[in-house]
Amino acid sequence: MSASDGFSVRRFSPEPGAWGKLTARDSIVRRLDWTLMISALALSAMGAVLVYSATRNRTELTGGDQYSFLFRHTLNTSIGLALMVVTIWLGHRTLRGAVPVLYVLSVVLVLAVLSPLGSTVNGAHSWIQLPGGFSLQPSEFTKVTIILGMAMLLAAKVDAGDREYPDHRTVLQSLAIAAVPIAIVLLMPDLGSVMVMAVIVLAVLLSSGASNRWIAGILGTGLLGIVLIWQLNILDQYQIDRFAAFANPALDPAGVGYNTNQARIAIGSGQLTGSGLFKGSQTTGQFVPEQQTDFVFTVAGEELGFLGGGLIILLVGVVLWRACRIARGAPELYGTVVAAGIIAWFAFQSFENIGMTLGIMPVTGLPLPFVSYGGTSMFAAWIAIGLLQSIKVQRPISA
Repeated sequence: MSASDGFSVRRFSPEPGAWGKLTARDSIVRRLDWTLMISALALSAMGAVLVYSATRNRTELTGGDQYSFLFRHTLNTSIGLALMVVTIWLGHRTLRGAVPVLYVLSVVLVLAVLSPLGSTVNGAHSWIQLPGGFSLQPSEFTKVTIILGMAMLLAAKVDAGDREYPDHRTVLQSLAIAAVPIAIVLLMPDLGSVMVMAVIVLAVLLSSGASNRWIAGILGTGLLGIVLIWQLNILDQYQIDRFAAFANPALDPAGVGYNTNQARIAIGSGQLTGSGLFKGSQTTGQFVPEQQTDFVFTVAGEELGFLGGGLIILLVGVVLWRACRIARGAPELYGTVVAAGIIAWFAFQSFENIGMTLGIMPVTGLPLPFVSYGGTSMFAAWIAIGLLQSIKVQRPISA
C-alpha cells in the first residue's frame, strides 16, 4: 500500500537489546579504558600464579589444600571486580555526596582496630579478625576515603567557578580530614600505611593547585614528625629493627636482616629467565617469609627471572600511564584530584614493595597492588580502578 492511497507507511525500528546497548558507540562499555582494565587484570592473574607457587607446599598455611590460597586470591579478585562495577555504576560524582558517610565509617573501622576487636598479624596491630578465618585491614579503605574527602573539599569552590584554586582555609580543612585517620593508623602503629597516606596527601594538594607554601610546610612538618617519632619511641621494636637492617644489610643476617637477605638471594638466582615456574629452590624450600603477601615479587624474580619481574613492573607502569591520561582528561578538578591521589598511592606502594625486596627500601609490610595475596588490599585497589573508570566514562557536567 502506498502513501498516495491516503495512508502513511511506518517503518518498524526495534529497540536495541541489552547487548546492543552495551556495545553501542556511546555506551559505558565502549568508553571504559580497556588498556587500564586488562593491565590490572593481568597483574591479578600473575599474582594468582605467584601466590599459588608460594603457598602450595606450605601445609601449615593451607591445611593440606594446596589450592587454598589460589582459590582465595581468585575469590578476592572477583569480589574486587564486583566492587569496581558498583563504583562505576554509582559514579564518582554520586560518591562525592556520600563522602561524609564513607569517611566516618572508615574512621570507625580504624578505631575498632585499637579496641579489643583488633588483632596483631606479623607484628602489626592493624587487623580485625572476622568469622570464617577472614580478616579486615581498615587502613586500606582509609586510603580511598582520604582521597575522596580531600578532593571533595579542595575542588568544591573551583568546580563551582568561585575560585581558580583552593584557598588556605579549604586546604587546612582538607588536611584536618586526612590527619584524623593518619593519626589513628600511626597509633597502631602501621608505619607503611602512614607513608602511603602522606604521599597521597602531597599528591592531592599538588594536583589541586594549592599554594606551594603548603607543600613546603607539609614536607617540613613531616621531617619534624619523623624525628619526634624516633625520639619518643613510638615505633615498635620490630619496626626499629627493620630500619636498622635496611641501613646495615650485614646486620644480624640470621635475624632482622633475614627477610631481605633471602629475598635478594631469590631474585638474584632467577637471572634473566628464571628457574622455571614452581621450580624455585628458595620458594620451594620456604626460605623467604611472607612470600605470598609482602614478598610475592621474589617468586617472580626467582621463577620467572628478570623478564617476569620486568613484566610486572611494566604492567604497573601501564596502569599508572593510563591513570595519568585519565587525570589529564578529567573535565573538572574533582576528577583530576581523585585520579592524582590514586596514581600516588599505586606508584609509591609499588615502588616500596618491590624496593624492599631488592634492598633499596626498608621493609614496611606493604602489599604489591593487585599481585599480593590479601582481601582488603585487593578490594581497595579495584575500587580505585572503578573510580578511575568512572572519571574516564563521565560526561561533562553541562552535557
